[in-house]
Amino acid sequence: MKTITKYIRGLVLKLVSCLLLFSPLLQAACLDAVVLVHGNTAAPSSWNNTYNLLLTKGYTPADIYRPSWGSSSCAACNDHNGSEETPVRIAIQNALATSCTGKIDVIGHSMGATLAAQQITKLAVHNQVDAFVGVAGAFRGLLSCGVYPWNVITSTCGAYGLSVGSPFLDDLYGVRFGSRVYSIKSNIDQVVCSSGSCLVYGVHSSSIWGQDGTYTYATGHFGLQTDTAAKQYDLIK
Repeated sequence: MKTITKYIRGLVLKLVSCLLLFSPLLQAACLDAVVLVHGNTAAPSSWNNTYNLLLTKGYTPADIYRPSWGSSSCAACNDHNGSEETPVRIAIQNALATSCTGKIDVIGHSMGATLAAQQITKLAVHNQVDAFVGVAGAFRGLLSCGVYPWNVITSTCGAYGLSVGSPFLDDLYGVRFGSRVYSIKSNIDQVVCSSGSCLVYGVHSSSIWGQDGTYTYATGHFGLQTDTAAKQYDLIK
């Protein structure tokens, strides 16, 4: 009997040791779900570089949400109102419902950055967003869209769009989109800087108020999304 008891005790000790040994790995497997929101007329596949990198860092496909929103053929038709909102809102809700940490990270590119920010605000879930990364967003508007309400001729530049001072952007201004907020920008961005200047009232339009950090790259609008995957990961980890 003593021999059996000693044997069982030994097995228990080994089991406890194994659990202690692997517990850091088990804890590391619990990661924030990630929502990646593409830009105007783009597709979820535009995030492939970021998506594939995350898979090498311990994320699973079930941890990553890539909503498809808006018209893929009419850039001027898309804005931040109605049908464009729904896929992004659902993705954020589903990510929160499945995230093992109870929090999510959100990365948006171009118009997807402002659309993601809007949905976080409407859902009032900013306290559940650990990190928000705006990549090549026009948070302060596009000078090429004009100043609201003058010379606003498309939905993308309208009241729910990216004209400087639009009601949509005014509603976002000053709002915090997560516990940590970052922007990734360029001074040669073909979209944000298409008017010849990236500055709106002296501030780069891709900069976000109250941001915890901003990173500038010498690349174009689309390269900011595809070529900064490593920085995006660093910011959300």
